Amino acid sequence: MLETVDLSLKLSKEDYKQWLPRLKEDLRILQQQAREAGLPVIILFEGWDASGKGDSISQLLDRLDPRGFRVHPISAPIQEELYRPFLWRFWTKVPGRGQIAIFDRSWYGRVHVERVDKICTPDEWHQAYQEINEFERQLVDDGTVIVKFWLHISQKEQKRRFRQCEKDRYMKWKVTKEDWKHHKQYDTYLQVTEEMLERTSTHYAPWTIIEATDRRYRRVKIFKTICEAIQAGLNRKRTKAATHEDTHEQIEVTALKDMPSVLDRVDLSLTLEPDEYRRQLLRGQVRLRELEYECFKHRMPVIAVYEGWDAAGKGGNIKRVTQNLDPRGYSVTPIAAPTGDEKTHHYLWRFWKQLPKAGHIAVFDRSWYGRIMVERIEGFCTEAEWRRAFQEINEFERHLYHFGTVIVKFWLHISKEEQLARFEERKTIEYKSYKLTDEDWRNREKWDAYREAVVDMLQRTSTTYAPWTVVEGNCKLWARVKAVETIIDAIEKGLNREDRPEMTG
Repeated sequence: MLETVDLSLKLSKEDYKQWLPRLKEDLRILQQQAREAGLPVIILFEGWDASGKGDSISQLLDRLDPRGFRVHPISAPIQEELYRPFLWRFWTKVPGRGQIAIFDRSWYGRVHVERVDKICTPDEWHQAYQEINEFERQLVDDGTVIVKFWLHISQKEQKRRFRQCEKDRYMKWKVTKEDWKHHKQYDTYLQVTEEMLERTSTHYAPWTIIEATDRRYRRVKIFKTICEAIQAGLNRKRTKAATHEDTHEQIEVTALKDMPSVLDRVDLSLTLEPDEYRRQLLRGQVRLRELEYECFKHRMPVIAVYEGWDAAGKGGNIKRVTQNLDPRGYSVTPIAAPTGDEKTHHYLWRFWKQLPKAGHIAVFDRSWYGRIMVERIEGFCTEAEWRRAFQEINEFERHLYHFGTVIVKFWLHISKEEQLARFEERKTIEYKSYKLTDEDWRNREKWDAYREAVVDMLQRTSTTYAPWTVVEGNCKLWARVKAVETIIDAIEKGLNREDRPEMTG
């Protein structure tokens, strides 16, 4: 790919003076239109050292409203970032709707510098290609415009620029021993760059190679590319708004509808006597405390997800799981409807932000599965969005698994009759009455619709790396012990996992 790039391309002063001011003004107008349309934009700059990334970003910001963009200079990850999946620090920086994020270097460091300098293992950078493509596709599917630049110069030109900087008392600090080391590795980096461009230039997030020898040519091509990409994004958004999304026609085949589902096979008669419950729970809580230390010692993160019917006992279950744990080593995150910035980002953004660091345990009371249950049933997202979410969630959890995370997912299942009995009980007990809301009663009226969504969720998102455990919940005592024992088993298997990434510190 790069061997076909003509690095001798130049732009005359006259053409430069004619086009750059016009393009800057176009970009200013497009920024305003993107803000009004709620269109998020990501612009990332990769390229050779001294290829002009800093100058390109400075020129880009000249006419933009500073309230509408943020620049993210990316360097080597700090310890806090190393304790989470490598995409975590980039997910937390993705722009909200109508905002622009500009990355000076990016997530491509994993398959570029980290690969060449052997900072990550071959397994890690191989896996990163898939994770990067999935990350970008998820953002684009959600409406984000992604513009990716590779600024290309020859090894000879890079050397000339390094020498020029070293002669300038104000610029020489920019050229480091590391830069000269990479300069000597130019051919190696060239080969790695070729592979990176080939494997990650997709129809939804293509690379644009910038012939960066001539400063004027570089600047104008970058502005032109960004303006065209934002305009295309605005056009797509307007077209989508003006047309109805395709919907899947629902065809009901009664014979299939009446077939037993995974929930019909759950034995809700399972119970545990109080004495046996206390004995098994105490034994499990002691073992969980021991495993909490082992997780910290081996820097293995654990995520426990609780989903279930209203009044299924999630709160009491979580309490028994965490009751004997060191509070410094775990967190419980209750998930409600998104608010504020959460509503302006990709729906997974708020969950990426709350991932536990390596060695800690995170419990989610409700989770990212709201997209394919509550949001699906209540119409808070489009059909295309919730159908797409099955794949997105599986990818999200696979990224966590490859980082070494243990993922435990519970569906607390109770009968419709048991739910009604618990609702009625909450009415009469003062300290429980706050738990019963009008929304609970509305959800109950949609029991069949929710049940269908739950079956879809269990069948389509129970994977080898993040399986669902259906907990028989009519007896709360049984459910609590089963949850504790399931988490114990999952952590023990995680600690013994042969391909689990080792992490120290």
